[in-house]
Amino acid sequence: MTGEQLSLFDDQPDLEKVIDAMRQILNLRAQPSAWEMLDYLDSHVGLKARWSVSEAIQMLIEDRQLTSVQRNYLRDLLASDDWSNALRGSEKPRQKIESTIDILFRESEAYRNSESFQEMVSFMANFRDYAPFNNMLVRIQNPSCSFYATQRDWEKRFKRFLIEDAKPMLILAPMHPVMLVYDIDQTEGEDLPQELRQFAKFTGEWDPQRLKRTIENAWERDKIRVEFKTLSSTNAGFATLAWGREDSKMRIAIHKELDSPSRYGVLCHELAHIYLGHLGCDQDGWWPSRADLNRRAMEVEAEATAYITARRAELTGSSPEYVSRYLNNDKVLKSVSVDLIAKVAKRLEEMANRRMPQRRTRNRNRET
Repeated sequence: MTGEQLSLFDDQPDLEKVIDAMRQILNLRAQPSAWEMLDYLDSHVGLKARWSVSEAIQMLIEDRQLTSVQRNYLRDLLASDDWSNALRGSEKPRQKIESTIDILFRESEAYRNSESFQEMVSFMANFRDYAPFNNMLVRIQNPSCSFYATQRDWEKRFKRFLIEDAKPMLILAPMHPVMLVYDIDQTEGEDLPQELRQFAKFTGEWDPQRLKRTIENAWERDKIRVEFKTLSSTNAGFATLAWGREDSKMRIAIHKELDSPSRYGVLCHELAHIYLGHLGCDQDGWWPSRADLNRRAMEVEAEATAYITARRAELTGSSPEYVSRYLNNDKVLKSVSVDLIAKVAKRLEEMANRRMPQRRTRNRNRET
């Protein structure tokens, strides 16, 4: 035979096409699960993209044109058990999650057409846009402050008046050295929109041990410290890095005035932010690095996770109202990962039901 012998891999997809497709995903600020990544490549490059996708990820991890957040996301993806399971074709962790999320978004869309939603939008639209530096100053003085305005604006725009001994905060103002502004908690007067009056409220048959077990698992298994403290009346809680604490990885603060089922719903939301990777990577690989998502996608993912977990605990809350703020033209954002929502919701349910086993440490070198 005079012709060259054919290779079994002549029809292997061009590695550059796989890399380009993955760059498109990253440029959309989407950080999908392992299964969603493979689904995207299957539809845009072809099934044979799987032959070279791990090599493509490794090359992108070394590409300095990507941000450190993007490289950490890819590094986590490649090292995860999900990635090997997805390549083997193992079942996605969706269960009945998709239909539940569909219900949430239908309820959210209905709320967007209600008078209550319009009232909320009008209320928020009346706040002046303050400079980022002033927002930072307010956050330093009152980290949980959600709405603030001058005395004049509270009276003129909102028909609300300062309470006795109201405590001001200082910001900078044009033509003046400083200006006094006040948190919404320092005012009284016309009723607030219903969404603010009944925010973060969860009701139903309730076993308080679910909250206790979840907090214990968060601390003993994942080094996530949960605290209950006084926050602004419109701030149910927040999650952040545990700065300066070697014994903690993350810290969650929850409004102490909330009742037990509402504390649980808020805790699920804040834990979801951590386990979905919204606060960044974990050195031991206990949760992914997905800090490059836009805020809309982060809040939809976290609240959808809390909604699913609460429903399975027979609780109902204000999730549709909350999610309605972050819908994009009444549609789910493409960067929202249904697979990861399902996985984290399952984890939260397990944390509420039983004592979880200790984590395995997976130390890896990371960029800061």
